[in-house]
Amino acid sequence: MRVSMADVAARAGVSAQTVSRVVNASPRVDPATRARVEEAMAALGYRVHRAAQALRTGRSRTLGLVVATLATVGNSRMLQAIAEAAAARDYALAVVTVAANRSIDDAFASLREQGVHGAIVLNEATRLARDTVPPAGLRLVVVDSPADERFAIVQTDHAGGARDAVTHLLAQGHPTVHHLAGPSGSYAAGERERGWREALTAAGAPVPAPVHGDWTARSGHAAAAQLAAASAVFAGNDQMALGLLRAFADAGRRVPEDVAVVGFDDVVDAAEYRPPLTTVRQDFDTLGARAVDVLIAMLERDAAPEVHEVTPALVVRDSS
Repeated sequence: MRVSMADVAARAGVSAQTVSRVVNASPRVDPATRARVEEAMAALGYRVHRAAQALRTGRSRTLGLVVATLATVGNSRMLQAIAEAAAARDYALAVVTVAANRSIDDAFASLREQGVHGAIVLNEATRLARDTVPPAGLRLVVVDSPADERFAIVQTDHAGGARDAVTHLLAQGHPTVHHLAGPSGSYAAGERERGWREALTAAGAPVPAPVHGDWTARSGHAAAAQLAAASAVFAGNDQMALGLLRAFADAGRRVPEDVAVVGFDDVVDAAEYRPPLTTVRQDFDTLGARAVDVLIAMLERDAAPEVHEVTPALVVRDSS
């Protein structure tokens, strides 16, 4: 038997109209009453009828997600984290991609056609979001971006994580630390490069020219030839670090005896690399949950867009 609003109202000791206001995220409900209604809904197993709600309010209880690619480890893990966080808040998720045949404006238009009023924009797609004007009525949370008053930002402290990695390597006695950076134009790559440079400058160590890869293990392997003289390398992500490890092994360079390597992300298999990889751990679960919470606050309570930063953690293993 389907639980009705009247059932919830009776259990919570409020009117059906109050339950309706809670369901439709109306600000005209005080926090204590809202909590009581939500507790009654949970106890009775009340589920929102999404189609009916969308017809009444003109809004679907769906969040959008805009991505340029899901091929990278970071993006796929963020998708998982965002999907789980949205489901926990009883929201569906509509994913759209931007590619050669679809601009970010097309992606935004597609979401609006689905009744979506708020979206999260991931990593590579955030640059595209900064270069356009989002449609009226679409609230945005972007992951990794310079400050922009048009939308909220959720990001890892990439520069701080990079500084921790470089400081760790310098503490092992290395005269400097070379950097295998991510692609030019990536905000996260730029911030990690900034943190690397700041740590070396603060320590009075030489600052070698960075070598750029494209986040893939293949590009890390190719970059090893330009890092043959390095005694320590900070790689912009774990996949490029994996390519480095294989290239150094092929060249007979031992890690960490001849060259120390630190990555960034702490992918699931980082501890299984040979040797296990020292890396900077991004908390993708927290990033996803924070992005969802911030977006829902903007949609339901008209919260102002702000910058939210998540602190990463250095995980020391055998490679350094």
